[in-house]
Amino acid sequence: MVKRAGKRARAHEMEDPLCCCEYLDRKGQRSHLAACFCECEDLDECCERWMTCKSLPPGILERIADTFRDRFRFPWIKGAVKIDISLLPPVILLPFFLHIAALHFLLALIILILLPILVLWYYYLTHRKKGQTLFFLSLGLFSLGYMYYVFLQEVVPQGHVEYSQVALLTCGLILMLVALHRAKEDPGYLLCQTSSDKALCQGSRSNKFSNNGLGSPSGLCKAPASGVAVDSNTESHSRTLEAATGQGTEDWCTKCQLLKPARAGHCRICGRCVKRLDHHCIWINNCVGEQNHQAFILALFLFLLTSVYGISLTLDTICRGKTTLSALFYCPGVYGEYSSALTFTCVWYCVIVTSGMGYILLLQLLNISYNVTEREARIALRENTGRRLLWGIVVDIGQYNQGFLYNWIQFLTLRSPDLQQSTEDVV
Repeated sequence: MVKRAGKRARAHEMEDPLCCCEYLDRKGQRSHLAACFCECEDLDECCERWMTCKSLPPGILERIADTFRDRFRFPWIKGAVKIDISLLPPVILLPFFLHIAALHFLLALIILILLPILVLWYYYLTHRKKGQTLFFLSLGLFSLGYMYYVFLQEVVPQGHVEYSQVALLTCGLILMLVALHRAKEDPGYLLCQTSSDKALCQGSRSNKFSNNGLGSPSGLCKAPASGVAVDSNTESHSRTLEAATGQGTEDWCTKCQLLKPARAGHCRICGRCVKRLDHHCIWINNCVGEQNHQAFILALFLFLLTSVYGISLTLDTICRGKTTLSALFYCPGVYGEYSSALTFTCVWYCVIVTSGMGYILLLQLLNISYNVTEREARIALRENTGRRLLWGIVVDIGQYNQGFLYNWIQFLTLRSPDLQQSTEDVV
């Protein structure tokens, strides 16, 4: 009777709606934001060992970090919402560093050199762990918003920029964000193709993927959990493919348990197979594949146009009578006022970011011209099967290159299967 009463009390407690400061933690228990530092045994043990100069047990810092990430939430309707910690550093640190850099020329030089180094260090740190992070997407979006804010607050009030120019810059920014939103959609995740794969996915979809994890609600084939046998028909089909092609099992993804068509690849960060996988872009936190490659190129192109236009308008305002290139390297008196120094520092920050994105766009355009993806180029370099061109900037694998014109026609018809098939037939 006591157990039943306890169960009823807990069930009644779960039926009560959550207030704005309550949430369900990773253990499924009801908690409150005010208790964020309560009942943290790992933190207490860590502090106790630190006070007594004892060594920490393995894994305790990771458990503390997981607990902190679970409890870091924001009050919201029907329960507190979890906030990704990787979103916060750009929002806090970028304005701080830029305002510090505006105090003196030497500070600006040091900070503008250190910022790319820190970003690259964090990239290699996350890339080594093969995990997703919203840090780079947050950095890119917040940089756009903050640069636009500085432009409206410091440049436009000086009266040298016309309203039509501000409207044109704003339209370019909006179009770029629309293309970026499209680039963040489905890159072309592989669905089940063969009859055995379809049966495998349909059978796993019927039980909500709670038992063996062979599929996903979106129709994607997932790798089976440990100890779960793969369908014998699927294994025999993979062996038939191996014997027929003589290429081993490179067309069979052992993680997703599906057949990959030509040029498809498995993203180790997303954990999915993507049609015509180019690469996993950290700036959009998504793969670039067959379905979003065009939008990705368009977003890069619009960003470069908008950024260069904004830089030219800003330099023409704070450095009157000088060309854009000369004003970028020599603008006397710009550090005489804090507002002009902050604007000039933001201009150089935009130049650094624009240069990096311009290099990425250049590589993409060259790869498209030779009909090679970034993934294929890396594999060719690793296996020493590609041919380096243009001082090693691009790698021609010689397998899909059908000439400049047909390569671009094939790229522009990626989202039109009929047109792409007709183009391939012509080639």
